[in-house]
Amino acid sequence: MFVVDVSKSMGATRTVTLPPGKNGEERFAEMTHLQYALQYVKFKIQDMIYNGRKTDQCGVIIFGTDETDNQINSQHGGYENVTEYISIAAPSATTLRKLDELEPSDVFGDPIDAMIVAVEAQSKHLGNKKTWTRKVILVTDGEGPIELEDWEATAKKLNELNIALTVVGVDFDDEEFDYVQENKPDFKRVNEEFFRDQFCQNVNDSVIGNLDRVLEQISLPDVKTSRSTLMQNVLRIGDVDTRTEEAMEILIKTCKCTAINRPKSFKKFAIRPKTAREEEAEQQSMDVDDNEKKVVTYAQLKARTEYYVDKLDRKDEDKEEQVKTEEDAEPRSEDLEKVEKEELIRGFKYGTSYVPCPEGQFPKLPTKKGIDLIGFIPEKKFRREYSMGEVQYIWGNPDNPTAQCALSSIVQAMYEKGVLAVGRWVTADGRDPKMGVMSPALFEKVHCLLWVPMPFADDVRKYTFPSLHELRNKKGEIITEHAYLPTEKQLEAMDDFVDAMDLLEAGDKDEEGNRTEWLDIRESYNPSFHRLKQAMFHCAVVSDLETNPLPPPHPELMRFFNPPKKLVKKAQSTIDNCIKTLNVKHVPKVVKTARKDGHNHANDDDDEILLLDRKPLTSKPSQSHTQAKITQQSAGDDSETEDDDDEMLIDKVESAKRTNPLPTPARSLPSLSQSEGQYDDDSMDIDPQRDPDRLIGRTNPLADFKLNLERGDIVTKVVEDMSAVIQEVVLAPFASRRSTEMIECLTELREVCLKEDEIDAWNTFLPEFKKECIKSSPGNKEFWSKVQKVGRRISVISDKEAEKNGGISQFSEYSAIEFLK
Repeated sequence: MFVVDVSKSMGATRTVTLPPGKNGEERFAEMTHLQYALQYVKFKIQDMIYNGRKTDQCGVIIFGTDETDNQINSQHGGYENVTEYISIAAPSATTLRKLDELEPSDVFGDPIDAMIVAVEAQSKHLGNKKTWTRKVILVTDGEGPIELEDWEATAKKLNELNIALTVVGVDFDDEEFDYVQENKPDFKRVNEEFFRDQFCQNVNDSVIGNLDRVLEQISLPDVKTSRSTLMQNVLRIGDVDTRTEEAMEILIKTCKCTAINRPKSFKKFAIRPKTAREEEAEQQSMDVDDNEKKVVTYAQLKARTEYYVDKLDRKDEDKEEQVKTEEDAEPRSEDLEKVEKEELIRGFKYGTSYVPCPEGQFPKLPTKKGIDLIGFIPEKKFRREYSMGEVQYIWGNPDNPTAQCALSSIVQAMYEKGVLAVGRWVTADGRDPKMGVMSPALFEKVHCLLWVPMPFADDVRKYTFPSLHELRNKKGEIITEHAYLPTEKQLEAMDDFVDAMDLLEAGDKDEEGNRTEWLDIRESYNPSFHRLKQAMFHCAVVSDLETNPLPPPHPELMRFFNPPKKLVKKAQSTIDNCIKTLNVKHVPKVVKTARKDGHNHANDDDDEILLLDRKPLTSKPSQSHTQAKITQQSAGDDSETEDDDDEMLIDKVESAKRTNPLPTPARSLPSLSQSEGQYDDDSMDIDPQRDPDRLIGRTNPLADFKLNLERGDIVTKVVEDMSAVIQEVVLAPFASRRSTEMIECLTELREVCLKEDEIDAWNTFLPEFKKECIKSSPGNKEFWSKVQKVGRRISVISDKEAEKNGGISQFSEYSAIEFLK
């Protein structure tokens, strides 16, 4: 409840400092005490609206009004000049508008009477609900008369109902804020002393403060903490279904430890077009009064999704048409066909293609609610970047002492051993599981686990980069001096530069005289969040931003925007030395000039749909495509100059049509063109012998392998298919014709597995392949002997090779050499 003083004394004016103008000039404004005090009330109500909690409700009681309108006066009389101005409800923009309409009156009111009316309104609204938090905020200048009889009963009632009282005084003295009002009237001094030394002292939960200080405090960035609800769950160790004697279940409860906070999203509005009737009525009113301003109505924009299918086959279009469509940005309406959402089916992206997946086609993983403890890992070996997401507490059930002791013993053992637990969390039966890591937390009175989610193995990609401190020439020799290799002097200069930027001892001195850390993450606020909130609050209560612009950000918000000046000054010498030693120079920005002959449009990989069961086109180039080539050739002959790229596209000689050869194991499809990366047009009628579920065909596996690696992130699938195809071709009849080709495939496959973190796939495939060649029937011992002749570079990948590329291998270097013997 906000109890606001609107007495005659609140009409006195004061000079308030405004934010500097556009040119930095000082600006001031005259406003009444009431207008100045309402800034605090409106800010608190805005905070409720901004948080959007349904349980945040408020009401406004004003005292010192000319009229009297309250429930106690209607029933029992008394309590004059007190009005229930705004009934208790969830606040809205209307609440703020009604506050703006308040004006000082010509009479005085009693703040004690107003507080009694506020408490009575609270009690009537809440009834017997004891879980609600009750607050009363009194805003007054303390210059009105106060009835001091029986005030102790009012304070006692506030304590009985556990009501928190806040008294905000206009120009109240505040020693901590270092403010004392000059020429304070005696009756105001008496009222201040009454509130500070008597009334607030007798209210258990009360605070009193100066309005200027309060307005400064509420502009501080505020991080709200909220209590998370405890959720019932169970922690399982071992297989509780099949091995009950070796497993156990611990009853637990979970709640949030951290939660991400985001700025409020904006809503879009546009001018609402008027109907014919509204325009006619407006025209009539304009004819009556020519000075009347035209009213503009805004309406909120809401998103609507529609689905269209492009009926035009883009593959058969000429290049000119394709370029034209791209430049137009939007397809022509006549080429689009609208479809309903019910006609669509869900699809998932697989590489560069979309795999349709109707509802119910794939069975869901049968999961059971709870947290399964999978195993333990040393804390030192856990990679910090795998911690991805919000942290949650895992407590032993507060109502079950046995569960608390069991969880506490696990937490203590983990802490002593220095390990983390890997867990599998399922929020409800049938839901998708989440993997995470649990860390022991030993608080003063309770032990618990901290859970944080981490990615699945399939979601982690390992990238390898060349060494930064070792270079080799084409002969494989190590180069010690090069422009890319830093010298000892340069390394030393950079070390000094980094040490000079250390913020751990750049803060203020503590009580013992030691320097503290400069950046405290708990005192560092997100400017995009708090500044946006400040702007929204300001614009909601200000009608003219020209005369009352947005004030500057709070100094605490800008505190860590710039490094400490002392540190920068101290580090300047090391910065200059680093610039001189490394020969740092400013590189001017290169302005790209537009091509005279137009734009080059790159093909989007997502536009080319790859279907696993589709065979390459077997038809010849269309007539329109052939005509386009001829036209292009004739145009090229007439021009004075000719680009190299255009010359490569001209087919000067038409090759004879080839007949489809017999499907023998020997390769019958030409290699991919190195410049174009696609099959020759004359050989498109060759069957690639690609199974429906594979990306690699048996006709030209090496070309398919390279092509699919370029197309997208499907390395695992390509490696798997390539391994299967090599084994099929080698073990097929007449395989000797393709021995050299298969050696090339093995070499390429091993290189890709080494670089793309598929080491386990290669080391699993090669021993099985050896077994099939030597021990199976009919096998192919002749081919394996050729593999042995190639030697070490085609053997299993050793741990040393894997380590250089950021991977792991179970084979030692000696095992890799012995493998081929």
